[in-house]
Amino acid sequence: MIALAPTTPAHAGTDPTDGPAVPLQRAAALVERAVAETGLDLPAPVHGGRPDDADGTGYAWTRWPLGELEDAPAAAAMLRSVLRPDPVAQAVPGVDLAVVPDALHDGGRLLLIMDVDSTLIQQEVIEMLAAHAGREAEVAAVTDAAMRGELDFAQSLHARVEALAGLPVRVIDEVVALVRLSPGAERLVAALLAGGHHVAAVSGGFTQVLAPLAERLNLTHHRANRLGVRDGVLTGRVEGDVVDRAVKAASLRAWATAGDIAPDHVIAVGDGANDLDMLAAAGLAVAYNAKPALRHAADAQLNLPRLDAVGALAGFPGF
Repeated sequence: MIALAPTTPAHAGTDPTDGPAVPLQRAAALVERAVAETGLDLPAPVHGGRPDDADGTGYAWTRWPLGELEDAPAAAAMLRSVLRPDPVAQAVPGVDLAVVPDALHDGGRLLLIMDVDSTLIQQEVIEMLAAHAGREAEVAAVTDAAMRGELDFAQSLHARVEALAGLPVRVIDEVVALVRLSPGAERLVAALLAGGHHVAAVSGGFTQVLAPLAERLNLTHHRANRLGVRDGVLTGRVEGDVVDRAVKAASLRAWATAGDIAPDHVIAVGDGANDLDMLAAAGLAVAYNAKPALRHAADAQLNLPRLDAVGALAGFPGF
């Protein structure tokens, strides 16, 4: 189990590995009350974190190693029910509390699979493309509704892509040049690959944008939609089947099978309703600065702009 929080201005200049900040102390008190309610004998906590760096605000964490308990799975289930009475809200403001499956720490190969827009990267690519057509606000409104789960994703994607019809294909390269990885993304991916794990990205966005990122990051797998192009301009159509929530989950299962990776060794990270099935198929489902629909369904939330904090949630060394 882990409690994780960003370093705050009140603690500027403090190394978060020296101990938990005030919000984490409040979280620890909540955990102690939960332990008392469940009758568990919790191991002593350990502390760590990441100082502020070039990627931005750092984070601090406190972890209780549940694997040391006699019946860790049952203990985890009890603690989840007590610590997350409201699965959307933070039990302690400013702190993300998560109960993490023990399987992630047994030394087996892992698969980290991520959504792309507003997860692996900071932007929504289709909105960046739509800006070239003067329709960014219109497309952004549809994107928000789709990510909240209010619209069918495939239908909404087709409607948004139609707004791109007639744009010169060069705008794709212009958008690729402006794409920015989420803070900590490069560090997270490199560390997992160096440890022999697999890293994948699956997107309801576009392969013309994802492919260069996948090459840059050396991703094990990637998949996205393909924008139609004819005579040097975008057709306003998607070629082939849409990468929707079912396709994302199917990709997770296929890539896990290909890597001989058990489902409980899969970590899935996303931010919107199109990621629901993918997160449901994972051993650890992480909602990253996510819409309420996904926070409600996830095992863990990250409400700070550091993707490398996923490494802290999963207990990777150095995070």
